[in-house]
Amino acid sequence: MSKRSLKSHTKYSKPAAGKLERKIKALLAKMTLAEKIGQMTLFTAMWAETGPTIDNNFMQYVREGRCGSIFNAYTADYTRSLQKLAVEETRLGIPLLFGFDVIHGHRTIFPIPLGEACSWDLALMEKSARIAATEAAAEGIHWTFAPMVDVARDPRWGRVAEGAGEDVWLGCRIAMARVRGFQGKDLTADNTVLACAKHFAAYGGAEAGRDYNVVDVSERTLAEVYLPPFKACVDANVRTFMPAFNEIAGIPCTASRSLLTETLRQKWGFSGMVVTDYTAINELVPHGVAGDLTQAGQLAIEAGVDMDMQGGVYFTQLEALVNAGKVSPAAIDEAVTRVLRVKAELGLFEDPYRYCCEKREKRRILSPGHKAVAQKVAEKSMVLLQNEGNVLPFNRNLRSLAVIGPLAEAQLELLGNWYGAGDGRKVVSVTAALRDKLGDKIQITTVTGCEVDDEDDSQFKTAVAAARQADAVLLVLGENGNMSGEAACRVDIDLPGMQNRLAEEVARAAQGKPVAAVLFNGRPLAISRLAKAVPAILEAWFPGTMGGQAVAEVLFGDTSPSGKLVMSFPRQTGQIPIYYAAKNTGRPISPDKYTSKYLDCANTPLFAFGHGLTYTTFSYGPVRLSATSMPTHGKIRAAIKVTNTGSRAGEEVVQLYLRDLVACVTRPLKELKGFKKIKLKPGASAEVKFTITAAELAFPGPDLEPLVEPGEFEVMICGSSSVASGQRFTLLP
Repeated sequence: MSKRSLKSHTKYSKPAAGKLERKIKALLAKMTLAEKIGQMTLFTAMWAETGPTIDNNFMQYVREGRCGSIFNAYTADYTRSLQKLAVEETRLGIPLLFGFDVIHGHRTIFPIPLGEACSWDLALMEKSARIAATEAAAEGIHWTFAPMVDVARDPRWGRVAEGAGEDVWLGCRIAMARVRGFQGKDLTADNTVLACAKHFAAYGGAEAGRDYNVVDVSERTLAEVYLPPFKACVDANVRTFMPAFNEIAGIPCTASRSLLTETLRQKWGFSGMVVTDYTAINELVPHGVAGDLTQAGQLAIEAGVDMDMQGGVYFTQLEALVNAGKVSPAAIDEAVTRVLRVKAELGLFEDPYRYCCEKREKRRILSPGHKAVAQKVAEKSMVLLQNEGNVLPFNRNLRSLAVIGPLAEAQLELLGNWYGAGDGRKVVSVTAALRDKLGDKIQITTVTGCEVDDEDDSQFKTAVAAARQADAVLLVLGENGNMSGEAACRVDIDLPGMQNRLAEEVARAAQGKPVAAVLFNGRPLAISRLAKAVPAILEAWFPGTMGGQAVAEVLFGDTSPSGKLVMSFPRQTGQIPIYYAAKNTGRPISPDKYTSKYLDCANTPLFAFGHGLTYTTFSYGPVRLSATSMPTHGKIRAAIKVTNTGSRAGEEVVQLYLRDLVACVTRPLKELKGFKKIKLKPGASAEVKFTITAAELAFPGPDLEPLVEPGEFEVMICGSSSVASGQRFTLLP
């Protein structure tokens, strides 16, 4: 991974380092051990349920100076009242740090991160995080537990919804964009929040796609796949980190000095604060590496954990550990220094109430400008998976439209999971959005058909009758919002309940008429059955506050879909994990029996990484290289002609993939190394160019250190990862 290409240029306006450190040192000298431990303690205010409740006497602990940070509290008025306890009723008046799960918006909810990543629009992702930070900061929040930068290749895992998908290179760029969006250029500004890179590390590799499960991963896969997005966050100057719940090689991440100190701090130079996930120190006991909470607390502080979220282990155990000589006072001071430093970087010592402004809160929350951006992001996040016969966009001359499915009139479900302070009552359903858009020009009939996840087919007859009578049919299918996200894993990732049967019967009844399906879901689904039944499928993910309006715009062609998948859709759940950057085997697939393939399913995904259609078509010419060889410190330019061969204007994500054909360690069949978004009018062409340097060819060598190795490389430029071949060049010694 090229350090040069990832390094952030963001600089924060903050007190001079020397002055800041002297101030913190002076404050430390005044603090008792109990007050120091208080700064290392984070308790919930219970305004949101994000885990098991351990202790809810947080207000008493704040008054006693024994709790320095609060999460799940928001609104300017409430956070001001809590801040007043800390600043005006404690001995030292150290301000509180307020955290909250601002995952994909605060009040204005954007598409889930997985969906947003499908826009392949880094500037827009940064902007959505900026808006989320602006709204959160206006309600007294200083800190979000985002972005989640775990690479994930198993869609059974519910938390794929929170990340950027399966690719390392793209995941690094998206991670940096989101960190920049949350933190801005000046952390002392009133519209910024601390970002938190999570979950460090390899949480996305949980065995069997089951949340909190163990991760069995090689050092090479850790270095190549799971660590790079976290390093990218450090390069973007992220100020906080969160260890993962899982273990790696027998060591839970919360107790891993190798990860939290040796890699994160010593090797990468991270200077911020490390906070646990919810009760993660307590969980070292059932993990089996600690016999009791006392030992768990010792393991965590020795690993490099600065703050304990909700578990109360530091709160109850740390003082005794110090007094017994098992934890050094210096280790406590180091942790407290890092906590105080981020508070100082936010400007809280100068003005503890700077984020608590009711006027700013009223002006910034759910503003028209914010909602307009949310709708734009939702539109750009949608992926047109298939469109046989150009069913979409629907013709405006339709006289009637049947909108059928369990999510046709859903509001709250469109927000998905981790919707923070979002309000489902402010969401316009797809049916309502269509009625608002079309007025009385098209008669709209709505039938639920079935619920998302049950076996009741009593409404099928009504749905079938509606399909027969209408000029066109829209199926609105998918998951409930709580069916993905944390602790929401699924063994079978096909459409739940009776939805496939509903789609098949409705499609048969509407034979000869336009039939399309819109999907609301938080993960890739194994929808081979639906793909056979319905000619057009629009993947809308959980699109957020303005999702209903966005769907209506896309369905009737006012906006052309341009999203591209960032995670492969399997044909069957049994193919999982399936991802484009796989490695070859010694027996690659062929017609011969003894090769790497299934007896009952193709090796390929149903819809590949990078796939996404639009309302026009694009043709790609041959890849052209500026040379057939390249010196190690040189560069090669790759170019391709892309033409809009359809009748409508459209946007295309042109993707660059590279393959190292022979190396000292096995390499993937292809790796994304660049992309460019272009807009073309009908009949227009564009020359799309990429520059390839040694940075794009580097990989971890046998010792896991970056290596650029001479040899032959293949360049592929295309509209998805399903491209088979390209042009080759040789990297010279």
